[in-house]
Amino acid sequence: MDDKTPKPATEAHREAVRQAALDYHRLPKPGKLEIRATKPMANGRDLARAYSPGVAEACIEIQKNPATASDYTARGNLVAVVTNGTAVLGLGNIGSLASKPVMEGKAVLFKKFANIDCFDIELDESDPEKLAEIVCALEPTFGAINLEDIKAPDCFIVEKICRERMGIPVFHDDQHGTAIVVGAAATNALRVTGKRFEDIKIVSTGGGAAGIACLNMLLKLGVKRENVWLCDIEGLVYEGREADMTPQKAEFAQGTTPATLDDVIGGADMFLGLSGPGVLKPEMVAKMTKAPIIFALANPNPEITPDAVREVAPDAIMATGRSDFPNQVNNVLCFPFIFRGALDVGASQINDAMQIGCVEGIAALARATTSAEAAAAYQGEQLTFGPEYLIPKPFDPRLMGVVASSVAKAAMATGVASKELDLEAYKAQLDASVFKSAMLMRPVFEAAAKETRRIVFAEGEDERVLRASQAMLEETTETPILIGRPDVIAQRMERAGLQIDVRSLDIVNPENDPRYRDYWQTYHGIMARKGVTPDIARAVMRTNTTAIGAVMVHRGEADSLICGTLGQFRWHLDYIEKVLGVPGAEHTAQGALSLMILEDGPLFIADTHCRSEPSPEQIAASAIGAARHVRRFGLEPKVAFCAQSQFGDLKGDTGDRIRAAIKLIDQQEVDFTYEGEMNVDAALDPELRERLLPNGRMDGPANVLIFGHADAASGVRNVLKMKAGGLEVGPILMGMGNRAHIVTPSITARGLLNMAAVAGTPVKHYG
Repeated sequence: MDDKTPKPATEAHREAVRQAALDYHRLPKPGKLEIRATKPMANGRDLARAYSPGVAEACIEIQKNPATASDYTARGNLVAVVTNGTAVLGLGNIGSLASKPVMEGKAVLFKKFANIDCFDIELDESDPEKLAEIVCALEPTFGAINLEDIKAPDCFIVEKICRERMGIPVFHDDQHGTAIVVGAAATNALRVTGKRFEDIKIVSTGGGAAGIACLNMLLKLGVKRENVWLCDIEGLVYEGREADMTPQKAEFAQGTTPATLDDVIGGADMFLGLSGPGVLKPEMVAKMTKAPIIFALANPNPEITPDAVREVAPDAIMATGRSDFPNQVNNVLCFPFIFRGALDVGASQINDAMQIGCVEGIAALARATTSAEAAAAYQGEQLTFGPEYLIPKPFDPRLMGVVASSVAKAAMATGVASKELDLEAYKAQLDASVFKSAMLMRPVFEAAAKETRRIVFAEGEDERVLRASQAMLEETTETPILIGRPDVIAQRMERAGLQIDVRSLDIVNPENDPRYRDYWQTYHGIMARKGVTPDIARAVMRTNTTAIGAVMVHRGEADSLICGTLGQFRWHLDYIEKVLGVPGAEHTAQGALSLMILEDGPLFIADTHCRSEPSPEQIAASAIGAARHVRRFGLEPKVAFCAQSQFGDLKGDTGDRIRAAIKLIDQQEVDFTYEGEMNVDAALDPELRERLLPNGRMDGPANVLIFGHADAASGVRNVLKMKAGGLEVGPILMGMGNRAHIVTPSITARGLLNMAAVAGTPVKHYG
């Protein structure tokens, strides 16, 4: 049995899985959705604005100009998922009430993947025309409609009526969502096999909504109608057939005589199954062309399993609807993002061009290098474009920017958009909504783009470093230098699906490098009077990658060092200061600055790592350095010195040292606002601070917190990261002229890319 073949489940296991699913829906509170207010409701003033009399002003504006409904209400970001429960997943006609868990789940996916608010609406109406009437009446409430799990042919009728009568996008996901993802997978499958849409023969099973929509999409992509053979439970759809026929099936009629799937499968390039388990037999696959494309999409059990296909056609390319096989055709790759793009341009409909834009965006993303975030979500899977990776994974965060912007572009080009967007800025905004650091890091990346800097990574064999290096080569002007064994680097790049030519990289091999003699002699020259003998210097340059990187920066062979993905911060700092620091001069570390990106904005914290109990001089230097770095992010620093005491009310070590540091800064001409010492809540709450110290010298909340003890700074940093969902950029090593930075072992590939941008800006750019 193949490793990817699902193992038979025991009855006890099935019951455990069933109970876990029920508990997920029931606990800690029933259901998967709740409604939350987006505006404060804390006092009478809020009430008067939210409801009477203030709400009347918004009503009047909308009455004057209906388009302003998106400005004053949630309508512009609100989708309805509507069903009557007549064709729910593989469960069939279970009724509207029983379908509610599925619709709630769809709403959760909208929110999770595209930040679209959604109401699920289950309607007890089986007549398609009456159902359409109800849906049309919902137009004032919603910005778009997602029809879901309505049986064929009723779904065609409902969608047609709604699209004709409504001025907002109406999208039947079972049809078009499936068709878009199939179109993307087919596009890439043909690329892998070297075939073309206009040349292939397709045999399909299943004449329902999804099957018909998929065939129509393939026609739009170039397949010839005469090359499509449609079968269902009655066999081939042919002209004159009367049993179980619909107008939609009739459009794909072939010939005038009955035939079976086995009769027509010969010579087929592609099988498209949206029917039921076991429909396609291995002997039928053997009749298909070389390298057949088989999309067996019935759920939960496909028309044929991949292992059965491989027995007769080892070169076949497979896709299914299951997550435990490669190439899962999952509508979540499409529907959140096509709605995101449609809503953001105020589209009146989702037309063919927008759907094809979605197809092209999804297909192109699969051919690009896999994101580090997707790799982390699918550890152990080979995410490299090819026969087993035709379409991206749902948790690839780049889907939002790529697909939604493709949809928006098509909407504007075809005249169905009511808003014109700057597509480059729009994509950047979408990326920023997914990558929390993107918008804040833009000034840093822009400054780094003006220079060509060489960044050496001490842990060059780490997969996160390799992914960051790939991104640097694709997105920046910086040059990564990797310290590590070339064969190990090559193996890990291949395993991660990275597309870097190892021969094009500057790799320093500690085991065998022509620069070895130069490096150990340089290191010995620096450390000779610090107890380091030539033998020790040789050993260090064979084993200590941080020291090697620091020597490279010292020699001018690299502009900045990034290390710390392994090991303890101060161990790395010791070697960096010995090689790159000058005791008592400006290039001795002034502390570590962590940028925490929170829901309500950025917060900088120092010193999180370098000095356990910094002196007043070191505290003052951290504050000055932090203010300088904050401006790199386009922000104006407001520095709060934090301690247990507040404005001199307690005597003690930390408070005394901070007060002494403030006196040192008072004696200098600094260009930033600062205040202290105070508790963290006073630093972040200006009203509380005003009560404690009226007419202080800082207005508003602080955005920089300086602590007198690394334990306190590090503790706050970790709490914000683990409990408040804070995303860290850093630590940024201050005072070293941007020549070295020490990250922490928890850093991600995206975090390393951000740090490379920080390191990629020469110190002249920020003071």
